[in-house]
Amino acid sequence: MNQVAAEKMESRSSRSMAQTPHGSSTDLRSWLRAVAQMGEIRPVEGADWNLELGAIAELNTRLKPTPALLFDKIKDYPAGYRILTASTASRRRLLLTLRMPTDLDDCAFAEALVGKPNQWEQESSRFAPKFVTNGPILENVIDSNINLESFPAPIWHVDDGGRFIGTGSAVITADTDSDWINIGAYRMMTLGGPEASVAITMGKHGRMHYEKWWKRDGRCPILVSLGHDPLFLILAGLEVPTNIGEYNYGGAIIGAPIEVIREELTGLPMPAYSEIVLAGWIRPDHLSKEGPFGEATGYYSAMPAPVPVLTVERVYHRNDPINLGAPCAKPPHDFSYMRSVLKSAMIRDALVKAGIPDVRGVWTPESSAGRMVIVVSIKQRYCGHSRQAAYVASQCQTGAYLNRYVIVVDEDIDPANTEEVMWAISTRSDPATDIDIMRKSWSGPIDPLVRDRNSAYNSRAVIDACRPFDWINEFPKVAEADPAYLREIKTKWSAVFDGR
Repeated sequence: MNQVAAEKMESRSSRSMAQTPHGSSTDLRSWLRAVAQMGEIRPVEGADWNLELGAIAELNTRLKPTPALLFDKIKDYPAGYRILTASTASRRRLLLTLRMPTDLDDCAFAEALVGKPNQWEQESSRFAPKFVTNGPILENVIDSNINLESFPAPIWHVDDGGRFIGTGSAVITADTDSDWINIGAYRMMTLGGPEASVAITMGKHGRMHYEKWWKRDGRCPILVSLGHDPLFLILAGLEVPTNIGEYNYGGAIIGAPIEVIREELTGLPMPAYSEIVLAGWIRPDHLSKEGPFGEATGYYSAMPAPVPVLTVERVYHRNDPINLGAPCAKPPHDFSYMRSVLKSAMIRDALVKAGIPDVRGVWTPESSAGRMVIVVSIKQRYCGHSRQAAYVASQCQTGAYLNRYVIVVDEDIDPANTEEVMWAISTRSDPATDIDIMRKSWSGPIDPLVRDRNSAYNSRAVIDACRPFDWINEFPKVAEADPAYLREIKTKWSAVFDGR
């Protein structure tokens, strides 16, 4: 970015942050006020928690523009017991959540994200969570006669196996041997009374934690935040590097420590501004079948299987609590836009961190659940450069889980433009020489091609859709006019193009 552009972006950043009151607060209600000022939230009253609420939420994410929906007066629940959906399903709301200028267009947003994940990782050690003794989450404390379905817990899809109270939830666990606190997005289905399933896939940090606790103490303490600033939805759903706590990483994003309260029963830190927090334990001898559930891949792929049961011993909630819903379905869904944008930025930074030169762009399409297809654009510098970029992208921590295809293209191809990517595959790759297959890679139960949860491998294809480097200068020239000349013509003949 040149100096003039940088100065404009800095000026725009200061102006935009002054116009949005959310700032470094992690209070969902502050976020909602800011979104209301932007005109991007719509109230929905009287929806039935059984299928109707989920259908409205699903239809909303398929229509553009996509406002956030705040459901109230849900059937069988008192007014004020609400569910928020589509929190990060627009560019402006995602920018707000990341504390970035809300007037950036798509190109400026992508440019502003370059280097951010590496910056957040490097600065995370400066932003340990700040322990406080009071916060809105302490407005109500329940430690007897707990019934999780006293909070709205929808049946989101017609073939779901139960009522999923936790879709945008943030599950908080601790390492037994260090001060590492993890926050993960693990779905939860109510099982009656104070119990809910917690589905944590093999290889995920939360599972590493609970297996260590089980081995040492026979039980694992867990907190679950069910409603919160959508920042926690982002933190819980991203592959933050091992041993870096999401509280720290989130503090680096907002530029201030996140305020937490030491929960009495478990000793774990809970967000001071959460809407609902559950505290309890999971044990190796207390499992229950979970699911099915409409997955982010667009299928009911993870069939019912035993998962740990959280026995909740204490509930904290604010007055008139808001549950953050993030139901998946066939893409696009509630958080597919957010995942595509941030996953792309994190993979790009991972490539740069690994020493891959001249990475020009990365995109993980919403249609591939933001995981299963990765497109990387590079400026080729040497023989093997394109394959190197592909293999690193396919196996870096951020890109490895559930990936199936990695496509590498030249710098003249926009990785987010499917037509351009398919043109590059069609004209610059030879199936016999430019497709490599990797076997026994990391997949999971939501992969529709995985039949056994305990053997969740997949294969992946690396497609080199770059011009052959060894004769790149002889490759046929692209048949298109000079971009500068096209801009000149568009200006001169503006009446013909009519603002297009």
